[in-house]
Amino acid sequence: MDAQVEKPLAAMFPLPFRVLFLVGLGILGWATNLHGLERLGVDGPSVLELQDRSCLPLQSSPPSRKKQLPTRVFYAPLYRLFVIYSLWCFGAWLLYRVQTCSNVAVVDVFAYIPGVCILSVLTVLLCTTDIVHKRERDSFLLAAGRCCFPASDSQIYFSDVIFADILTSYAKVLGDLWLSFWMLLPGGSLLSVPTHEGWVQWVLPCLMSLPYAIRLRQCLIEYWSLSNTSRRPLLNAIKYASSFPVIFLSAAQRLVESELVKIGGEPASHKAWHGEHPLFRLWLVAVVINSLYSFWWDLTNDWGLDVLKFRRTEFPLHQDGLQSSRALSFHRTTRHGSAYPYGLRPVLLYPLPVYSLVVFLNLVLRMTWSVKLSSHLHLQSEGSVAIFCLEVAEVLRRWMWVFLRIEWEVVRRGKDRERAADGLELFDAHKDLLLNDAINIGHHRDPIIDNYGGDTLDKLYRAPSRFNSMLWRTEVLHDAGCHNLH
Repeated sequence: MDAQVEKPLAAMFPLPFRVLFLVGLGILGWATNLHGLERLGVDGPSVLELQDRSCLPLQSSPPSRKKQLPTRVFYAPLYRLFVIYSLWCFGAWLLYRVQTCSNVAVVDVFAYIPGVCILSVLTVLLCTTDIVHKRERDSFLLAAGRCCFPASDSQIYFSDVIFADILTSYAKVLGDLWLSFWMLLPGGSLLSVPTHEGWVQWVLPCLMSLPYAIRLRQCLIEYWSLSNTSRRPLLNAIKYASSFPVIFLSAAQRLVESELVKIGGEPASHKAWHGEHPLFRLWLVAVVINSLYSFWWDLTNDWGLDVLKFRRTEFPLHQDGLQSSRALSFHRTTRHGSAYPYGLRPVLLYPLPVYSLVVFLNLVLRMTWSVKLSSHLHLQSEGSVAIFCLEVAEVLRRWMWVFLRIEWEVVRRGKDRERAADGLELFDAHKDLLLNDAINIGHHRDPIIDNYGGDTLDKLYRAPSRFNSMLWRTEVLHDAGCHNLH
């Protein structure tokens, strides 16, 4: 797209208004996520541990056993907040359009209009007065603060994971916000992207990498947790770390362009492909690795699908195992023992066509999103309609991702609870025999039985927080009984 076509776009819908549009799209997307989960029979607020009418992840302690609020309480305020936000931003854009009429000569004269609009939005967000849905605004700020500054020994809750993953889809928007700031300063222009030299040129890639750094730290905290016995958080951390080479190698492409200009002259700076330079090829390798790894992780770990797994899921869950609490209730038919559609899993809560469509769109948008993280492409054509459409598409991809991510969390928790129930049934079947073998051995009494007794020991085994040690204690009793009997 040539500059003559891009100039009217920058004049009609400048970058600051595009940033505001994407933020509003995110508010609407989160509201429809909660609403859609309710319509599909999944209790999203309970799975996300949303408490006290918090409409964004706010929970920082284990969920309470208070009476559950209806799901509408969580998404209805977000719809109202979106309407207020949209009316304000649309009114500002309409005023800007009336004043400029896409006349590039007067665009910068009225650049104060988007500036005042952004400033007012930030002021209301940080306002301590109880206006414009303060509870929802406080929920967002608390969730953002907890994700940005987590304690090294704190538990990472599922709601924090969802919040931070949504934030990664706004990595480019953070960079656009930085560029908008410079556009609105005296001497800046809404028609051209500001360029920087020295250390300032690295602020943009640092801002774009911030969401990935937040998610990376969450994964490392999970991996270093004393209760963790899996390598999964470490492998997840590698996925987010793979975004950094894409972002910073892209910022380094200015060095590539400067070297090629010295060799081939000024026309070389207008080309997007510099395959003859090793730094450019290294950036391409980083893009491919990040895209494919992220796509594989989405399917196998975030959604629990079998299509790219080395072995298929081997648990046909019983529906009763998933309906034992309001947080995990649904009314779908599961496939017991029969073959389920190739590449999916035994338990599916959504209609079958949803999965094929989402997997295909996720592949396409994952490949394009890694390129979207490349700031050197955007600086060449920031007014491009294609670039803006890719940003919108990434927000929509994340919106679809949330549905399947929460669904898999529901299924996974149901699987864990069924395994726990099976373990307790096994223990009940053998408990009396083990206790009799361990107690009826004369003077060789087991110290565990002496200390706790049968009733207390039974309660100890049945406590959910002690379930992981139940099998170990059962083996101790069995070994002690066998040893003393011999």
